[in-house]
Amino acid sequence: MKVTSGRVQQPAKSRESKIQTRLLKQDPTGYFESKENELSDGLNKKRLQILLKGYGEYPTKYRMFIWRSLLQLPENHTAFSSLIDKGTHLAFLNLQKKYPIKSRKLLRVLQRTLSALAHWSAIFSDTPYLPLLAFPFVKLFQNNQLICFEVIATLIINWCQHWFEYFPNPPINILSMIENVLAFHDKELLQHFVNHDITSQLYAWPLLETLFSEVLTREEWLKLFDNVFSNHPSFLLMTVVAYNICSRAPLLNCKLKDDFETVEGMQAEVDQQRAEDESWYQKQELLCKAEETRRAMLLQEEEKMIQQRQRLAAVKRELKMKEIHLQDAARRRFLKLQQDQQEMELRRLDDEIGRKVHMRDQEIATTAKDLEMKQLELELQKRLYEKNLTRNQEAVAKEMQKDADAYRRKVDLEENMFHKLIETDQTQIQQTQKVIKENIAKAEQACLNNDWKIQTLHKQQCDDLQRNKCYQEVAKLLQENRRKETEVLNAMLEEEAKKWKEAEEKEFYLRSEKKAAARSDASRKWFLNQEISAAVEHAKNPYNKEAPKFPNEEVASGCLLRTSQLDDISEMDPSAHISLNRRTTDWDTTGQDLIKKVRHLRQRLTAQARHRCQTPGLLAT
Repeated sequence: MKVTSGRVQQPAKSRESKIQTRLLKQDPTGYFESKENELSDGLNKKRLQILLKGYGEYPTKYRMFIWRSLLQLPENHTAFSSLIDKGTHLAFLNLQKKYPIKSRKLLRVLQRTLSALAHWSAIFSDTPYLPLLAFPFVKLFQNNQLICFEVIATLIINWCQHWFEYFPNPPINILSMIENVLAFHDKELLQHFVNHDITSQLYAWPLLETLFSEVLTREEWLKLFDNVFSNHPSFLLMTVVAYNICSRAPLLNCKLKDDFETVEGMQAEVDQQRAEDESWYQKQELLCKAEETRRAMLLQEEEKMIQQRQRLAAVKRELKMKEIHLQDAARRRFLKLQQDQQEMELRRLDDEIGRKVHMRDQEIATTAKDLEMKQLELELQKRLYEKNLTRNQEAVAKEMQKDADAYRRKVDLEENMFHKLIETDQTQIQQTQKVIKENIAKAEQACLNNDWKIQTLHKQQCDDLQRNKCYQEVAKLLQENRRKETEVLNAMLEEEAKKWKEAEEKEFYLRSEKKAAARSDASRKWFLNQEISAAVEHAKNPYNKEAPKFPNEEVASGCLLRTSQLDDISEMDPSAHISLNRRTTDWDTTGQDLIKKVRHLRQRLTAQARHRCQTPGLLAT
């Protein structure tokens, strides 16, 4: 293959593997240079060179994008897929034996890239240094095989286009250029090489065929190719000369050919060691900074945790205080409600006692007035009979009127007593029902208290022994409440039996009173009939000479009859003599019993309230 200065002839290749390639042509008018400066995506090569000169490298984040723009890669997926579809080339089937690579993925990508290059141009299948030249780019672009292939192909076409003029021998023309540049910049070093028979194939060609990948670190190699891709292709040759000049001190001390090879390797190792040392120191500094940062972050996190714990503890305390306040408020409301109910019950009992006392006083006053009226009537009748016997008929009529009024008053009194008896029975039944309702309400309240105590015990989460003791105490309290309820019910039943007995006695007394009233009515009727008959006879014979039977005698006989009748009634019912006194006594005993019951009820409610106030404290312990 012959390469001319104006046009690059590519190796012969089959028709199936034809792909588009770039050709570097000389443009004496400078149009190509100005066109080259305008890159795709708005980038400008001159601006990139200024940036590279200022910072020495491109930003790591945008390096691959800048390289693709500088190289103007076509990204021809179709052509690359056709090359890959041909499979592994025969020249690279046993690549892992000659170049043992630990990473299977990296080995596979290298094998595919080299096979694609060999299918693209047959000369690459016989190029021994192609794996060394392609390996750093394969390692860099192993996740994008198309870009890797096009970067290597573009590099070979533009920067290595004259390397194959003496193939399969090293490019003597390129090495001669390097030697001429070295002679111009460092004659002493070149003369030293000539004196010891060291050719450019020893100090220049190994650097070119590996593209400095074996003597530079990764960061240094990336910086180098930032400059290589941004400058003229001759920049790579100048780099070889610069590397030898930088290593002139150890090279001048070498006298044998093997020493030069060793120095090259040692220099690479020294450079690599130096780079590793620098990277180690940088890593140590980064680790120290990271440790300090981590410690600072840990301190901040610990402070945040402490603050969060303090806030959490404060919130817990606040919630606990709120819970205690709510419990206290609920207990106070409950106690106040109980106290209000008890006060209302006491006021009701006081009102009922006052009403009954007032009714008793009214009945006593009414009875006393009736007695006074009866006494006045009797005195008036006596005076009338003593003063004027001639006015007997008027006296009799008045007496009859008075008797009728007395009868009506007696009937009214008896009806009042009967209604009072009915009201007493109804009042007793209502009291019994109220007592039973109160007992039921107390039992419900006891259940609510027990539920509240059980919830409190669950919240406090006491151990099993304390909870068992508390349950036993609550059970004892419940048994005591049931015993007290039984006693109250028994007392209510006894009171009910007493009331029924008293009601039967009053009913018996009422029947006796009715019988006495019937007899009194019969006697009065007989007396009136006698008086009427006597008046009729006197009207018929007013001049009867017989000694008249004075009315006073008849009145006396009637009074005697009534007295005898009352005596019969008293013999039949001894309690009739003291009916009024007994009523007064009954009212007195009933009022005293009610007062005693009220006192007993107040004492019992006070004891129950004290017991409830003491029970929560006992359960809380």
